[in-house]
Amino acid sequence: MRRLNGVDALMLYSETPEIHMHTLKIGILDVSGVADYNFAMLRDVAYPRLMALSALRYRLVDIPLKLHHPMWWEDADIDLDYHLRPARVAPPGGRRELDDLIGEIASTPLDRTRPLWEMYVAEGLADDRVAIIHKVHHVLADGVASANQLARALQPDAVEEPAVAGPAGDPALRSTAQLLKAAGRDHAHLIRRLPRLVSETAAGISRVRKRAKERGPQPDLARNFAPPPTFLNHVVSPGRRFATAPLSLPEVKETGRHLGVTLNDIVLATAAGALRTLLLRYDGHADAPLIAGVPICTDASPDRLTGNEFTYMMPSLPVHIADPLERVKLTAVATKIAKESHQLLGPTVLPAWMSYLPPALAPRFFRMQASRMESGAVMNLTISNVAGPRDRGHVAGGVVSEIYSVGPVVTGSGMNITVWSYVDQLAISVLTDDRTLTDPHEATDALLQAFADIRRAAGLPGELATVGSTLPLAAASR
Repeated sequence: MRRLNGVDALMLYSETPEIHMHTLKIGILDVSGVADYNFAMLRDVAYPRLMALSALRYRLVDIPLKLHHPMWWEDADIDLDYHLRPARVAPPGGRRELDDLIGEIASTPLDRTRPLWEMYVAEGLADDRVAIIHKVHHVLADGVASANQLARALQPDAVEEPAVAGPAGDPALRSTAQLLKAAGRDHAHLIRRLPRLVSETAAGISRVRKRAKERGPQPDLARNFAPPPTFLNHVVSPGRRFATAPLSLPEVKETGRHLGVTLNDIVLATAAGALRTLLLRYDGHADAPLIAGVPICTDASPDRLTGNEFTYMMPSLPVHIADPLERVKLTAVATKIAKESHQLLGPTVLPAWMSYLPPALAPRFFRMQASRMESGAVMNLTISNVAGPRDRGHVAGGVVSEIYSVGPVVTGSGMNITVWSYVDQLAISVLTDDRTLTDPHEATDALLQAFADIRRAAGLPGELATVGSTLPLAAASR
């Protein structure tokens, strides 16, 4: 058995009836070359691959009296009839219909009495395609761990023979006495660690303040921990809406090289341009920079398949700047400052403090927040950029033509933008609640247009390349 770390616990405690803390991984499978494809065939292939990922057999075990964070218990087998489910995309089976189905799947929480994942095999897509929709709780894996899981499951030489279920853990380890003994031992470690953590935190804050004084005023950047009110920020509703769109990864890399900035800078500058468009449409103005919460991994090992090893940096998004190239330059400055502050504070300081969340009080606090907070406490929205599998995946003889991923929306913020790179694609996903946008494809349309504007302003072709083997785009309904 293994204790949840502090960030794992945060992902669990911050879930409320309005805030669903699962993530989604979507693979679109081209089965045109598979003779007599059917759900049963995919099910047979999926079982050994899923069994090979032990994290998918983890189940939460609460500690008596909530005296510590829960622990993971590994089941011996997977109840495949429960976890792997057939689904159907509405006619005519295009991107919009698939996105609508994914929004419905995202709108319901996972059952905490079982391993925290579900997988849907959605048939009915056009052109002999099938969508595999993996819904997994954030407490189980962050973006990097999920990417590693997915890459392993999609390897052409992944396990093909039925996996043999391993022995169940010793039930004695789940006795009240053993759980309390382990909790006491772990608390003693946290108490011993506390003086050093306080010292490290004070030193980190001092370094950040000193460097901020050296930089001097930054009038075009957002003030820390003061996100402006926008249409994005409100009490989040339980319903979810979803939209996807692919970009050419070579084009995004070419744009970054041409402008002398990173791929992540291009992603954030593109998001800033798109949010400017949406702010002008919904709020009537875009006159103050926003704050993005950007997850930063603290353990990028390709072998890590579980857990949350990340913290956030909070770069300013220059939505108030009309010129695309100026937005890129200011985004690069903002991300450089945010990264520097992150390093000066200490990458592991904030995650370490999460271990001290009180299990009996934290869930109640987050439920109260979710029902009352009309603005983000420290950020306007979450924007993630995760490197996904570099090699094309194969399942049941079919080829994985596209992969999308998205994290949860959080309290006070009705939008999450996640991009995943996959082979030659930069896959954009947008998740909102059902109050934020009339149609989430407004956001994907705006993101594509913002990227085209950057390329055009940089002297590159503004006509975006069609990404081969992907479903046709779904434009927003007007």
